[in-house]
Amino acid sequence: MFTKLFTAGISGIDGTIITIECSTVKRMPLFEIVGLPDTAVKESKDRIRSAIRSNGYDFPDGEVIINMAPADRKKEGSGYDMPICVALLQASGFIPENGFNEKSLFLGELSLGGAFRPVRGVLPRVIAARSAGITDIYVPSENAAEASVVDGITVYPAENLKKLVEHLRGNMQITPAERKPFNGGVSGGNPGIFDFSDVLGQEFAKRAIEVAVSGGHNILLIGPPGSGKSMLAKRISTILPDMTFEEALETTKIYSVAGLLSSDSGIIIQRPFRAPHHTMSSVSLAGGGTFPKPGEISLSHNGVLFLDELPEFNKNVTETLRQPLEDGNITISRASGRYVFPSRFMLVCAMNPCKCGYYGSHKKQCTCSDSERKKYLSKISGPLLDRIDIQLEVPIIDYKEINSSVPSESSADIKKRVVAAREFMKHRCEETDREYGDSVNPHLLYKNADMTPAQIRRYCKMSDEADALLEAAYEKLQLSIRGHDRILRVARTIADMAGCKIIEKEHIAEAIHFRTLDRPYW
Repeated sequence: MFTKLFTAGISGIDGTIITIECSTVKRMPLFEIVGLPDTAVKESKDRIRSAIRSNGYDFPDGEVIINMAPADRKKEGSGYDMPICVALLQASGFIPENGFNEKSLFLGELSLGGAFRPVRGVLPRVIAARSAGITDIYVPSENAAEASVVDGITVYPAENLKKLVEHLRGNMQITPAERKPFNGGVSGGNPGIFDFSDVLGQEFAKRAIEVAVSGGHNILLIGPPGSGKSMLAKRISTILPDMTFEEALETTKIYSVAGLLSSDSGIIIQRPFRAPHHTMSSVSLAGGGTFPKPGEISLSHNGVLFLDELPEFNKNVTETLRQPLEDGNITISRASGRYVFPSRFMLVCAMNPCKCGYYGSHKKQCTCSDSERKKYLSKISGPLLDRIDIQLEVPIIDYKEINSSVPSESSADIKKRVVAAREFMKHRCEETDREYGDSVNPHLLYKNADMTPAQIRRYCKMSDEADALLEAAYEKLQLSIRGHDRILRVARTIADMAGCKIIEKEHIAEAIHFRTLDRPYW
C-alpha cells in the first residue's frame, strides 16, 4: 500500500516542506528510509518500531520503504518520527485513508513508549506550512504554544501515539491549541532588578547611552575598574523600545531553531540581551556547525549584544563582527548550502584603558608600560573601532556624587524619550519620502544606525554652520568615509531627540564629542 503526507524541515532559520511517502509490500521483512536522512533520522526506525508495538499495533512483516522528498536535500533531526509513524500506520490500515485532511502536516519525536517529545525549529516550519497551503498541524504538546503563534493554522497538540491514532480514527477529539493574541512586546531586562535609577552620577555616559539607544548606535564604554561600565550596559535593555509583532516573530524563529524556547513560550516579547563570555569561539559568536545554527550575534537580533572586557576576546572572534555590523546579517557557506542568519543588533562594548585598568585615571597610578598599553589596545582593530558610532570614557565618580540626595532618573522616564525620538524619526522619514515623491514605507528604516549612504544623503540635511564644523572635523581628525557617515547618523539622532528636522551645529558638535576616543588611546 502507498501513503503520502507532509512534514517540514529547517534550512537556516526558514522552514522547508518535506513529503513523506510510505510503501508497504508483502515481501521479505525490510524497513528502509531513503532521501538523504542523517543518523538521527535513520535511528527513527527503532523508535517507531518500539512505539508501534508498545501501543498494541502490529508492525508490518513485509517490505517498508519510506521516501523523504525532495530526495536531494539533507534531512536532519528527530522531528520526522511522527510523520513517518503516521504514514506507516496508515499504510498498515490502522489509520483510515480519510483519517486526516490532505493539507495536514505532522512533526514530532517519538519515545520508545509512544510519547511525543518536543523538537526545535517548530515556528519556522509552521510559517513555511502556512505558505504552502497547509491548514492543520500536529505537534507535540510542548510545542503547541510556539506553533499556535501563526495565524490561519489549526494546531493539534499530540500527547502520545495512542491518542493521536484514536483522534485520526474518529474515536476521540484532540482539542486544538488556543492562539494567544500579540499584545505588544516589552523591552528586555527586569525593571525590578535593573534600572537606571540605581546608577549614581555618570550623567554624560547616561546621555550617550540614551542617544545610542534612540538611534540604535553601537557604543564603547572605556574606563577604570569600578567606574560602572557593566552596570550601565546591563541597564540598556530597560530603555529599549517595545518590539513589534514582526520583530518578535523573527526573534522567536531564531530562538526556536537554536532550541532555546521553553515549552510554555508562545512568542518572545522581550528584546534579547546577550552577554557571552570572552572565552567564546568564532563559531559560537557567528554561528555554524555541520548543520549551521545561529550564533550569539543572531541570538542578539533586535536586541543587544554586550561584550564585556572587549580586549580579552580573541581578535579572530571580534573580527567576525565586522560584516554583520555593516550588513545586518551573517552568511555561512557549507557544502550543503548557503545559510543567512539575521543579525541586526546594538553592539555594546566595555573595556579598561590598559591591562591594569588605570591608564589616564586621576585616582590611581597606572603600572603598565607604553608597549604593554599598545599591545593591549591593539587587540581591537581600527576597522572594528570604526564601526562603533559612540565611544566615551566612563570615569570613577566622586564621593559627592555617591552621597548626592538628588535621585537618578528612572529607566521608564528615559524610555519615554527614546520612544518619542523613534516616533519623530519615523514621521520625519515619511515626510521626506513624500517630498521626493516616493511611496512611504515605514518599515524600510527602523533606526538611524541602519541608514545607507543614499539614505544619509536624503535624511541628513545640515545647516551651513553644521556643514562647516563637520568639514573641519573631517580634516583635523582624519576621519574615514565610514567615520564621517557615522558622525552624521549620530547627529541625526541627536537632532531627532531635540525635535529638529535640520541638523544644527550643536548636534554635530555633540556627535563628534562622542567619537574622539581613538585619539588619546589609539
